[in-house]
Amino acid sequence: MVPTTIRDYPEWHLGRQNYALWYLEINDQKLVDYLDVLRTHFSEFLLEPNNRQYHVTLFICGFLTHEPRVYSDDFSFHNFSKQREILKKENISPFRLKIGSVDSFSSALFVEIQDTDNVLSHIRQKLGIVSNEIAALDYYPHITLGLYKNIYSSDLILQKISQFPVQYKNAEFELKVEHLTFGFYEAQTLQGKLFSYQHLFLGDSCCN
Repeated sequence: MVPTTIRDYPEWHLGRQNYALWYLEINDQKLVDYLDVLRTHFSEFLLEPNNRQYHVTLFICGFLTHEPRVYSDDFSFHNFSKQREILKKENISPFRLKIGSVDSFSSALFVEIQDTDNVLSHIRQKLGIVSNEIAALDYYPHITLGLYKNIYSSDLILQKISQFPVQYKNAEFELKVEHLTFGFYEAQTLQGKLFSYQHLFLGDSCCN
């Protein structure tokens, strides 16, 4: 596993502050409690502090700007407005996502999200009409539990996953999605809070 170093990343943010994305908020307290149990179980491997709220990333937009685009990863409020209008016209209904099992990327531990109806893929396709996603890889919906603080073998992580208390292994959760959120985090703060800028309520023409 690849560790994350606690430092500023000026070569990435170039002095810019707010890094924007569309995401799904997780406000169901039972699900939050379950994710907290997971994070605690793996805490010996995970980087602290971690103040970022649990969420599902939908689409990474880039650094927010009111000015004309200077860098390839700049994202204007004008483009946000266009994305919002496209989504409003789609009139997407509220939907549910099934929470899957714990798994690992090379740099982070996460919980799978099962998008069996491809709703997230549809939303992402509509957002991509306006602008290309920044640093786009193959999209894999998930909830990040934390970044790794040191180098660990995959066998060690798999062993820890297998040791998860049995009463939680068979837990079944769904995420009910009634709105999409456009927001940002501060680029100079590693694992810092997400700040919501605007919600787009599903099945409703109102956006506030």
